[in-house]
Amino acid sequence: MPLEATLIVIDNSEYMRNGDYHPNRFQAQSDAVTTLFQTKVDSNPENTVGFMTMAAKGPEVLVTHTKDLGQILQAVHSTQDKIGGTADIPTAIAVAQLALKHRSNKNLRQRIVVFVGSPLDGQGADEKYMVRLAKKLKKNNVAVDFVAFGDGIEEGERSILKTFVDTVNSSDNSHYLAVPPGPHLLSDMILNSPLLAGDRGIPEEAMGDVPSGSTGGGGGFEFGVDPSLDPELAMALRMSMEEEQARQAAAAQAAGGSAQLSSSSAPAAAPAAAPAQPAAPAAAVAAPAEDEEDEEAMLERALALSQGQDVDMADHAGGEEESEEDAIKRAIEMSMKGHDQQQ
Repeated sequence: MPLEATLIVIDNSEYMRNGDYHPNRFQAQSDAVTTLFQTKVDSNPENTVGFMTMAAKGPEVLVTHTKDLGQILQAVHSTQDKIGGTADIPTAIAVAQLALKHRSNKNLRQRIVVFVGSPLDGQGADEKYMVRLAKKLKKNNVAVDFVAFGDGIEEGERSILKTFVDTVNSSDNSHYLAVPPGPHLLSDMILNSPLLAGDRGIPEEAMGDVPSGSTGGGGGFEFGVDPSLDPELAMALRMSMEEEQARQAAAAQAAGGSAQLSSSSAPAAAPAAAPAQPAAPAAAVAAPAEDEEDEEAMLERALALSQGQDVDMADHAGGEEESEEDAIKRAIEMSMKGHDQQQ
């Protein structure tokens, strides 16, 4: 069984209030976190799991390393009052990497599991920036799993997450799982996916393909579920797919009839413009190698602030020109003040 330290990063953005998962996205995600934790800890008595959020006022580490489910449940419960804002995926991953670096057992391999249930924003929508981050993680032997769920993520954004996983992947240690809305449980889909195949002692080849272009497994089972193991889930997924296909066919037929009618009387109206997406900021110039220590020091302070520790910022003050890392630092510091006050 894998010997790992895992950091679970959840999406607590405003999109988690959506009800396309019962009763809403946040609760479905919370149940999946519990499943992930229990499977990771049960697979090896030395494994540890941490927990953090990446939206609201900013990325926040709530649990670093634990084997106690109660700590995770308490952290998830406290997050219910911190839903809002947009998810900052790159900063959250960077802080998660630093938290894993400080794991007590250095023999544990490092893994970050990121839940994404909202549109990518800022540098998270910049494919070049994300690829650079993935290369850095691969260099430091950090595996990353993405779980994309809900219908708020566009296909182009899913492509960015897939590219990230393909870049960070080493010997099939990273996975991308896309779970569309439906009658299935998010926790069940994760449990029956390649993400937890090794923890359950099941070869990834036996897990089957997971839905919606997911990567990290094969075997040919429809929807990634072996009907002989879970016939009810397999049947529910098949019925959901058939209903969706029927709905799409009816919508296409209605659209075709409407277009034919309008073309016989007047020029067809231009299709409604899709909601404008905020332009992704231009990728910042990559910092030279000698600045890597400064970046790590910044993340050290961000992690300490996230955990409510006192941090002396005087040694970092100076007349240096503000860089991308400095801007991220200030944003994280401001976001953590609320957490410090609550403590």
